[in-house]
Amino acid sequence: MKPQSSVSTTDKHRPVFSPTTLRELNQRFQAAPIGELLGWAIDTFSPKLALANSFGAEDVLLIDMLSTLHPPTKIFTLDTGRLPEETFEVMERVLERYKVAIESYFPEREAVERLERERGFYSFRRSVEERKFCCRIRKVEPLGRALVGVDAWMTGLRREQAATRTGLDIVEIDESHGSIVKLNPLAAWTEQQVWDYIRTHNVPYNALHDRGYPSIGCAPCTRAVQPGEDIRAGRWWWENPTTKECGLHLTPGNGDPGRKT
Repeated sequence: MKPQSSVSTTDKHRPVFSPTTLRELNQRFQAAPIGELLGWAIDTFSPKLALANSFGAEDVLLIDMLSTLHPPTKIFTLDTGRLPEETFEVMERVLERYKVAIESYFPEREAVERLERERGFYSFRRSVEERKFCCRIRKVEPLGRALVGVDAWMTGLRREQAATRTGLDIVEIDESHGSIVKLNPLAAWTEQQVWDYIRTHNVPYNALHDRGYPSIGCAPCTRAVQPGEDIRAGRWWWENPTTKECGLHLTPGNGDPGRKT
């Protein structure tokens, strides 16, 4: 049910939340069952609600939860051109299991061609700046297109995933994309909770998780983690942990000062 006293709308009828409302919503959903948050999100934002999905464990878990709720939520993925084969395999299993539509967004062809002609095929390993340049082409720009016309989007981000995510709220304002709402339903979940749910509900998941890949991105930027390493250690392993975001979830202070993309 929508909060009545603290939600306004824009000229385009998009819900706008005050800072006070955001605090109240985060307090409410921190202790509430996740189904309550998902139901509220659908009631508040549908049909302009989308789930960003890279088909890691958390993302497919959310598809499983949303599959029981109506109306269906838009599901989109960013096909960077360098994803592991195992990611496409789990995408196909999700299609077969849940009968959902998955919208793929690709990087602009000319930008990728220019990147590879001028900088080579592994320029992202030369520096943080080069890696973020590649991510902007392959991920950030397609995300911007995926969010056109959307009032709110959901992610599978969790606080314990990385040093850059410890301050993650469940309900946020995404200033990078027109101040739409960004929802992180699993923000407070632990890795154990995620896998308990997956096993209990027999949720399809990426085969790389069983090979030591707790976090999965583009194939050349992801490796298995070693015993004792944190769960994001296999992503851009040549970088400092404080820079390990691709640009999809950055705000000033979490790895790219002054940049919000």
